[in-house]
Amino acid sequence: MKKIVLAFSGGLDTSFCVPYLIEQGFEVHTIFVNTGGTSKKEQIKITNRAIELGAKKHINKNIDQSLWKEIIKPLIWSGSLYQDRYPALCSDRYLIVKEAVALSNKLKTKNIAHGCTGMGNDQVRFDLSIQALGSFNTFSPIREIQNKSKDVRAYEIKYLKERGFKVSSLSSSYSVNENIMGVTVSGSEIDDWKEPSDESYILCKKPDQYPKKDKKIKIEFIKGEAKKINGRSLKGADLLRKLNTDGGSYGIGREIYTGDTIIGIKGRILFEAPGITILQKAHKALEETVLTDKQSFFKPIIGKKWVELVYSGFYFDPLTKNLENFLEDIQQSVNGAVEVCLSSGRVTAISVDAKKKLVNKDSTYAQSASWGIEESSGFIKLFGQSSSTWAKVNKNKL
Repeated sequence: MKKIVLAFSGGLDTSFCVPYLIEQGFEVHTIFVNTGGTSKKEQIKITNRAIELGAKKHINKNIDQSLWKEIIKPLIWSGSLYQDRYPALCSDRYLIVKEAVALSNKLKTKNIAHGCTGMGNDQVRFDLSIQALGSFNTFSPIREIQNKSKDVRAYEIKYLKERGFKVSSLSSSYSVNENIMGVTVSGSEIDDWKEPSDESYILCKKPDQYPKKDKKIKIEFIKGEAKKINGRSLKGADLLRKLNTDGGSYGIGREIYTGDTIIGIKGRILFEAPGITILQKAHKALEETVLTDKQSFFKPIIGKKWVELVYSGFYFDPLTKNLENFLEDIQQSVNGAVEVCLSSGRVTAISVDAKKKLVNKDSTYAQSASWGIEESSGFIKLFGQSSSTWAKVNKNKL
């Protein structure tokens, strides 16, 4: 039998894929890549499910720290959000593909499968990434059966039951995707542009559960990377989990967003990203203090393009790495501590402590300066010369 690697989550779609691929003549090897949103108990269930369905072998891989290093750090450096709203919580897909490709190479097979549908963005991210990482044959069983049935979910359930496999009767009203970056929720009334129900709260507390007192947190950065919270050193993924908990209790980073998807249709989702929201706010306050005006104006252009590429499936395009190199280089002076205040649904950077603040000790904005009136007048005259010259030349046309 031909070997094939299946990126497996244990949900309905990837559960269907296992027996389906076996019937196509494949020896199925499943891999679950945990990007920080699944407990050890759930991982055991996923393993048992894969073996029960007929997988030749199943492995679990935890990569939350890799996600921090390869995705979250440059995301914070970018200071950007997709369409100025969405913090690219889907970015873990690239590392899932990376692990699936590594397993395929280990098994010496060119066959890789995934459970993406033909209606979403992830199919683009998976397929483009697989193509970028080598010459592989990509299989997508769910897209194949879409030509056979209008109700794909019903088709999958019937298929599994006919082969004697149990299908969980537990089902949420929503489709939920979670990793250490946050959680994305879609489906049900969210798809209908209606108000989400209480069931949609995952990481964030409901407004009537917010703490009554504000909370202050001190975050320390070295070369743009968050290293400590309140003086305590934490590894990247653990630091973000801490901020997710603290920020989630105040409802920070919860948004309802309608965006333009890769495949050209509008998509409405709800997302919660407390930690990312806090880190970007603190990091921005520190950058504003230590970067030059030219750097501050130009860097967002690079950051925005990086986020667009990552959202759209081009994480492994060389331009993405080129932009990351710039973002990393500009972080060399982004060292210091920022104190943020968490309040109901909001995070505010309230103080910044940095050794290399770009502050002229002889001048304070709107208070005092080391230059005189003649210098100020001369500067303003030269600075506005083009506009004043235009006004004189075109005075009869005004």
